[in-house]
Amino acid sequence: MKKTPTIPQWVQTEMKRVTHHRLVFSDVVGSLKDMNITGSEIAEVLELGQGFDGSSVEGFVRLEESDLMAHPRLKSFRVLPDNLSGNGQPVGIFFCDIRTPEGRPFAGDPRQCLKRVLRRAKRLGYTFYVGPELEFFLFPDKTNPQPLDREGYFDATAEGAGASVILDIVDTLEKIGIQVECSHHEVAPSQFEIDVKYQEALTAADQVMLIRWVVKRIAQAHGLYATFLPKPIFGRNGSGMHTHMSLFQGNKNAFFSRQHRTNLSKIARQFMAGLLTYAPQFTLVTNQLVNSYKRIVPGYEAPCYLSWGQRNRSSLIRVPRYRAGREKATRIELRSPDPSCNPYLAFAVMLAAGLQGIEQQLRLPKPVEENIFNMPEAIRRKLNIGTLPGSLQEAVAIAERSAFLRETLGNHILTALLNNKRKEWEDYRTRVSGWEIEHLMSRY
Repeated sequence: MKKTPTIPQWVQTEMKRVTHHRLVFSDVVGSLKDMNITGSEIAEVLELGQGFDGSSVEGFVRLEESDLMAHPRLKSFRVLPDNLSGNGQPVGIFFCDIRTPEGRPFAGDPRQCLKRVLRRAKRLGYTFYVGPELEFFLFPDKTNPQPLDREGYFDATAEGAGASVILDIVDTLEKIGIQVECSHHEVAPSQFEIDVKYQEALTAADQVMLIRWVVKRIAQAHGLYATFLPKPIFGRNGSGMHTHMSLFQGNKNAFFSRQHRTNLSKIARQFMAGLLTYAPQFTLVTNQLVNSYKRIVPGYEAPCYLSWGQRNRSSLIRVPRYRAGREKATRIELRSPDPSCNPYLAFAVMLAAGLQGIEQQLRLPKPVEENIFNMPEAIRRKLNIGTLPGSLQEAVAIAERSAFLRETLGNHILTALLNNKRKEWEDYRTRVSGWEIEHLMSRY
């Protein structure tokens, strides 16, 4: 018999503040799904779970096997303030694990995919921490990508509608327990970034899901539209989700070493080698939209080359030097992911690739500190600098051949993701674009 969960006192106290609860989870492509539960029903749902029809959720199950159960996770509980609830009252929210009616973990649940890889890391003695940096744009509406300002990176003069929205977003995130380390204007006009405190990866993935939802809700309340589309404006920098990461063994940072000139341990260097080796295979996960590949092109600070460096922002992996020599601050930064990804799957493949590097004792190549965007192709070949996939079609082709990706995601999730992305590519490939009308129709 399944044990009834013991509800911590702090959760019991917070639950008394609300009369409604939201049970939330992610589909395969990272869209947030939710169900509303009354306060009188939540105790039974915490014990038994809440049933729902999985056949209508992207990438979940077929019609004839549609019954699934959402099981709220107590550690994920928080209270949404009244400006997010829709009814002017605070609402409780739980992230859920998805299980079959028999109680088995559901193979199509992205959250449990990440938990499975985290358990693998734990067996090796590691805890995986990540710190994502989410970039996004604010526009007048979703059909009108016109910038609200002409500001640039870290501009102190960034004022007006965008600036007031960001302050409201940060205040709201703090109210729901998401600690924002920094927020600022990004490189492109009307582009902003929110950096959150380093967290264990499962908590961080839950937070990414909430941050994207909060940003859109607050922007809408201000009469604006927030988008995490990687490349909404031609000729301008796109939006990334640079992800800082490290492995800890208890309270010790396994990435830190005073003996190495970079302060990176052997474990860190092998982890980085794993990321460089498997990045082409997992790019479909970290960069899942057809639009993603309009961002990872030379010249816009988005990496498309398989290299690493300490100062080089044209490399796939950067080793930040903000607090060089401090153990707790030692980390690496993967710069290719974008904020459209499913964070559960993205963090899962990043960790799995790094663990492969450690277990296979992969050797890290020499760092590249030159600007690779300006490097002649012959030099790149000489230095053996490979590239990420150049299109969604190429990423799909690489992913479907990847034994690493199939093992990490499982057959169910990978098959669902591939089917979704093949359809997206075919829809994009057969659509006549504005560029074709503008540049070709008058000539032919």
